[in-house]
Amino acid sequence: MELINRALEFEQRKMRSLSTSDRVKLSREAKALILDLNQVYKVKKDDKIMDIMKRLTVIKRKIEKRLKGRL
Repeated sequence: MELINRALEFEQRKMRSLSTSDRVKLSREAKALILDLNQVYKVKKDDKIMDIMKRLTVIKRKIEKRLKGRL
């Protein structure tokens, strides 16, 4: 349950005017949360957990796109 609360808190954070190191930290934190939620999902098969993972993945992709620069 604490893991879900951490994921929801991460989702609510402001993502504006971040430095590169902040983006790297956020990307790594998002990845860790997604992997931890995935372990819980494998056991419980709860659709709410899957929805949280999908939303976190979207946030993570946006952060990584900004890190890599626009091509």
